[in-house]
Amino acid sequence: MNSPFGENGMEVGMANQESMVKQNYLAIVVAAIACFLFEAGWYSIFLKPWLNGTGRTMEWLVNTGVNPAFQYAVALVAEAVIALGISCLTQHTGEQTASRGIMVAAMLWFCFVLPVFCTEYIFEVRPWSLLCINAGFWLLGMMVMGAIVGAWKKK
Repeated sequence: MNSPFGENGMEVGMANQESMVKQNYLAIVVAAIACFLFEAGWYSIFLKPWLNGTGRTMEWLVNTGVNPAFQYAVALVAEAVIALGISCLTQHTGEQTASRGIMVAAMLWFCFVLPVFCTEYIFEVRPWSLLCINAGFWLLGMMVMGAIVGAWKKK
């Protein structure tokens, strides 16, 4: 059976010195914005269960004193960094396609995001419903970014 990362696994793309990553920064920005907009929709849909899972209220959220513009900027920059990483690994592991971008994003989520969240949630005694909301967003958001950076090749 063929691996989605090439005949010999991930080392195929990484061992090839001629395989240069060509970043499409416009695709990375678009992917980050798409993820950000998806995030806004996701947490609008799951606002009440998310607040319940965090043990917070809407009143508390509004009165934290944290500047929402700063929060949104941090989220957008973080999503751009993640899109950049997905783009690099997508190119290093083989042909740059939307499906490979989605697979790389899902694998990164499964190997890094999910274990970190699970460890935090079990020791912080957070509800599994909150894990599903937060980790679920990141799985789908990363896959959206993977599809965009995978499909949109630099010319």
